[in-house]
Amino acid sequence: MPVSSDWVARSLRSVWHPCTQMQHHETMPLVAVSHGRGAWLYDHEGRRYLDGISSWWVNLFGHANPRINAQLKDQLDRLEHAMLAGFTHEPVVQLSERLSTLAQNVLGHCFYASDGASAVEIALKMSFHFWRNSGREQKQEFVCLKDSYHGETVGALGVTDVALFKDAYGPLLRQAHIAPSPDARGARPGETAAGVAHRAIAGLEALLQERADRIAAVIVEPLVQCAAGMAMYDALYLTELRRVCDAYDVHMIADEIAVGCGRSGTFFACEQAGVWPDFLCLSKGISGGYLPLSLVMTREHIYRAFYDNDVTRGFLHSHSYTGNPLACRAALATLDIFAEDDVLNVNRQRAARLTQALQPLAKHPRVRHFRNQGMIWAFDVVFDGPEQQSGFARRYFTSALQHELLLRPIGNTVYLMPPYILDDDDIEHLASRTLTVLNEVLNLS
Repeated sequence: MPVSSDWVARSLRSVWHPCTQMQHHETMPLVAVSHGRGAWLYDHEGRRYLDGISSWWVNLFGHANPRINAQLKDQLDRLEHAMLAGFTHEPVVQLSERLSTLAQNVLGHCFYASDGASAVEIALKMSFHFWRNSGREQKQEFVCLKDSYHGETVGALGVTDVALFKDAYGPLLRQAHIAPSPDARGARPGETAAGVAHRAIAGLEALLQERADRIAAVIVEPLVQCAAGMAMYDALYLTELRRVCDAYDVHMIADEIAVGCGRSGTFFACEQAGVWPDFLCLSKGISGGYLPLSLVMTREHIYRAFYDNDVTRGFLHSHSYTGNPLACRAALATLDIFAEDDVLNVNRQRAARLTQALQPLAKHPRVRHFRNQGMIWAFDVVFDGPEQQSGFARRYFTSALQHELLLRPIGNTVYLMPPYILDDDDIEHLASRTLTVLNEVLNLS
């Protein structure tokens, strides 16, 4: 039996894989990864796969990056972990200071967790508790956008609007208000993306006019609603969102878990609108894809609302691995690469090359809404009958593996979210094989 087959069989017997209907693995391949180098993953038989989605949007600078590896090896000999209650350590202090500087010192007081959903939970709880500490206990409701996704813990699901993930747990959830999405694909004839943004803000403002005295916060993914099929929208929406949140005394929560850390084209996506939220959530790329790490940054006046001799006014949320030194050191190494390699500027050049290489696909007769934001590309596929649409995402994933490519469509949306290290050969491989796989799955090859 090949080595990969043995690991696959053992995994299927012992591991419950995420975001998966396990029965599908009776027909859909499970890849046993042996190692990674740069933008590529390898199985035990030496087959390789270009990681076109950065291993679920986390890997920024390639697998087994020697610079991040070196920092982690150094940290491993110093301190692997210490509780952050009553103690502190260099990596968590340095990381918090550097992130605050990147946020122009508008945001700071980083509160750490391990994953994106946990960061969203923290931001929701902080907002709720801020209003309680401020004597406005009635502000307990939240607003999210249509088709939004913010994670799968119970609080995060409450501000998620994706039925596939949410409906089974409906009785457990505190339901949020759903505001119109500024998704540019929803433009009416002759309407611009900015026009869609204005229309969406008008819908949100109508809700705030009615219920602002009860609403604690509005939560959004800035610029791109990722799980909604990479729904991209005009930065004007964020500018206007900041205005209406200020006008109605409601918090703005920016979920930058997927779109932060340079993914949208600037380090923080909100920078493109010239605004800062009241809470900003980071995860995924912040550790370079090495270790679980998430955090919430907030404003000084919010932090001060919890600063009191009364323990019940404190923010008592915690978990054992908060601010883990190894994860923070990986994040510091990631920030070093951003600074030393001028990553944001180099990415603009890399993105232009990949966009150009994808033009044959953008013009494909079955492709609609080809779009790009920073280091994210997406397009929607139209089908010739329901038989082509059925199981499209799984068939595309399977075919892509056969062409040395890791891509996982969301419904009928194929997206690319590669690491920030692609060379010209990688770009050609990614662009050409994405098109080849599309034709193969649609029986056009």
